[in-house]
Amino acid sequence: MNWADFTNAVFNFSNYAELLPLFRDTLLAGAILGLVGGLVGTFVMMRDLAFAVHGIAELSFAGAAFALLIGADVIFGSLVGSIAAALLLGVMGVRAREKNSVIGVIMPFGLGLGILFLSLYEGRSANKFGLLTGQIVSVDSTQLSVLAGTALIVIVGLALIWRPLTFASVDADIAAARGVPVRTLSLAFMFLLGIAVALSIQVVGSLLVLALLITPAAAALQVTATPRVVVLLSVAFAMISTVGGIMLALGGSIPISPYVTTLSFLIYVLCRVVGAWRRRRGWSTRPAL
Repeated sequence: MNWADFTNAVFNFSNYAELLPLFRDTLLAGAILGLVGGLVGTFVMMRDLAFAVHGIAELSFAGAAFALLIGADVIFGSLVGSIAAALLLGVMGVRAREKNSVIGVIMPFGLGLGILFLSLYEGRSANKFGLLTGQIVSVDSTQLSVLAGTALIVIVGLALIWRPLTFASVDADIAAARGVPVRTLSLAFMFLLGIAVALSIQVVGSLLVLALLITPAAAALQVTATPRVVVLLSVAFAMISTVGGIMLALGGSIPISPYVTTLSFLIYVLCRVVGAWRRRRGWSTRPAL
């Protein structure tokens, strides 16, 4: 492949004006997933669960692959796998060391199961590839409604437990001493995290899910110490990454995930630069979450 072929595959906007209106549902789905990813990602960073996200994604991939094999709904299979992994981590991984060891066991198991199911699947190879790289371009109005309803569960759930979850995330011991149900909140959040992982996989696939649930919040924490601003920036960065990535991908012939992850990475790098500049001027960016 020469340079001309590469640029034509990555950026080709010759029919962009005609394509854009056809993917309205896809853009709305991307915005919804960006909102969920930005909100959940804030607590993922506060609770140091970046590694857990990857572990949940592996079992989500296994669930989606099994659903593909038996002809069931892939999104439902992904949700079942994610929620099962998240609750398992919530129950078994009480301490950080225990949690990491459990995740280290779950990740290869889930990936192995997913590879097994995909190896047995005799359908289109594009369906297999989509589980790893995302397939949100194919979203229709019915799938958008299901996606929006599922995302609403996550958002409402977070809203209901936001304050005590924040307290428990900052200092679990003090929160427990004050009567906050730390373990129950942990399980509730892991349940919501499982749903969020399954939804995010629809955009970037199981291999790159960290770009939606980790990078936007990590970028926001580089530039501000105000909790509410961290949340707003995390959501904004996630939505820019998803919607912007989808809009760029419409002009190319490669999957959406490289565009989404590249935008997310560039935002993080820019925030790192801004954060370093603020620190040189004596402005603290340490989060006060």
